[in-house]
Amino acid sequence: MTQRFQGLRTAMYFVTDVTKAKEWYIGVTGKQPYYDTPYYVGFNIGGYELGLHPAEHVDAAGAASLRVYWGVDDARVAYQELLAAGATPLEEPQDVGGEIVVAAVKDPWGNALGVIYNPHFGV
Repeated sequence: MTQRFQGLRTAMYFVTDVTKAKEWYIGVTGKQPYYDTPYYVGFNIGGYELGLHPAEHVDAAGAASLRVYWGVDDARVAYQELLAAGATPLEEPQDVGGEIVVAAVKDPWGNALGVIYNPHFGV
């Protein structure tokens, strides 16, 4: 194999209503999309892409097995803010060692949305 992984580039979420999902993610990320079409919406979140894709364009079987964690300053606070915005609990905040705290919710379309505070990685 000559090609090597270079790092995370895109986390794509499949949604049944791209317009509503776009507005929800604008609200929870505080970012406007850099790419905005009816068939894909892309946000630049700290140099990584959070993408929204219409669910009808994919066979979502097994999609729930993927969980992406987005870096935050405080995973406990981010978890509560996501719940207040309409997400549902998936993984309550927990310290997994080394001062690393993870948590996850389901967005209004059922996608797992993880948050992580990891002091070992820079911003």
